[in-house]
Amino acid sequence: MGEYVALLILLAVIGFVVLRLPKIDLGHTDAFRYRRAMNWLPLGLTYAFLYMGRYNIKVSQHAFEEMPNPAGGPLMGTAEFASIFAVGTIVYAFSFLINGPLTDRYGGRRMILIGATGSGVMNALMGAGAWSLTTQGPLHELIAANFVVFYSVLYGINMYFQSFGATAIVKVNAAWFHVRERGVFGAIFGILISLGIYFAFDLGYKILENIGLTALFVIPSGLLALFMTISFFVVRDTPGDAGQDDFDTADASSGDEGPQLGAVAVFKKMLTNPVIMTIAGIEFCSGFLRQAIMQWFRTYAKHTDGTLGLKESFVYEHWGLLLCVAGILGGTIAGVISDRVFQSRRGPVAAILYAVMGVSATVLAFTYQTQAVGWLVVFMTMAVIGVHGMLSGTASMDFGGKKNVGIAVGIIDGFVYAGTAFMAITYGYLLPEDELDPVTHAVVGATTDPANWSPWPLAMIPMAIIGFLLATRVWNAKPKAKAAAPAAAKSD
Repeated sequence: MGEYVALLILLAVIGFVVLRLPKIDLGHTDAFRYRRAMNWLPLGLTYAFLYMGRYNIKVSQHAFEEMPNPAGGPLMGTAEFASIFAVGTIVYAFSFLINGPLTDRYGGRRMILIGATGSGVMNALMGAGAWSLTTQGPLHELIAANFVVFYSVLYGINMYFQSFGATAIVKVNAAWFHVRERGVFGAIFGILISLGIYFAFDLGYKILENIGLTALFVIPSGLLALFMTISFFVVRDTPGDAGQDDFDTADASSGDEGPQLGAVAVFKKMLTNPVIMTIAGIEFCSGFLRQAIMQWFRTYAKHTDGTLGLKESFVYEHWGLLLCVAGILGGTIAGVISDRVFQSRRGPVAAILYAVMGVSATVLAFTYQTQAVGWLVVFMTMAVIGVHGMLSGTASMDFGGKKNVGIAVGIIDGFVYAGTAFMAITYGYLLPEDELDPVTHAVVGATTDPANWSPWPLAMIPMAIIGFLLATRVWNAKPKAKAAAPAAAKSD
């Protein structure tokens, strides 16, 4: 019954969002709208499966932490996961130095194909390592003895290819959506991205429980191969490439008919743009807060289950689905309010949602040892994903412009994952270490006492305050075209 209720919740939310989204008429023909939908749908699903091949490392912890390390302790306890995850996020954060310029030069379509292919290969290799460990196959002793190094290398390379996804997806859609459409589009696209979180967690846990650890990596690899192929045949960089008319998107590239600047010049332009850098600072905080919730709630619930009994809760059992719903609602609320209330300004929405995060994190510090913790962190996820989608997915298009959006989103998303890496290092140091019972291989020790998890909510409070203060600094920011942009042209 719980599975049916969960599915009904998801379908109801998606239906409500799609039916209630406001319509913005910029003169596009039905043929254009259809071709645009056929462009972003496979692109969005490819990105969703990249998420599945990114966060499956967290799901795998629930199996790896019950396997003993030859040197003592679990193969992947709190510290080991934090180390592997930190390596991946640091690689992701600095990948924009290469991938942003590549995306602006060669287009988002090529980059999503490269990203999906590379991530698929790395997931297959991580699956091969899991198969060796679970079956005592070739090299299992070597992998076990060097577990953190082995998975840090593979996950780091995986995250390099993953980083193509964000730059590619924003680069392609910057040419297909007018500034006035991007907030509402962000809500629709947020559905697809949020589905990636659902695939990663709820579907990932089901794969782990019913098929096995190896499949947790191999299935995303296969799905990425499938959708890479579909994207190759369907996705195009611009309306002109798809047989439609290109049009003025009224972003920061509007009126700029000059040649494409070199990567160094564009980096200098973006790094000296106070709006871009303030957004990057806000997103550093978003990266910390989003992953502090997504990566640690279920581990906290599992380890403290003997005291709090959270493993039997609806939130624990349907964690991925509820994160998905929260992401959809957060993206929808942020996008609609931005376009309809604040005239396509992104700063006010970010400030409001960060105020919600600050208050919620403070409440969490006093209630994390109660049954309310699950629903509270889901509510917080709605707010922080709303900010993330609004800034990384939409503001980067606005202020980077379609010509330079690859580098702009690379910088902003790089700061997101720099914040995520800071989160992983912080919690790896502050949270209690895992211990294994030598007979049952169950997790025991300090990590099972909820009181030892107080750094988890407390570390969120200053990040929420900083994010709010930075968001108020871009309250009135809007992109400025190089020349007065004409009204959006009709697409034939």
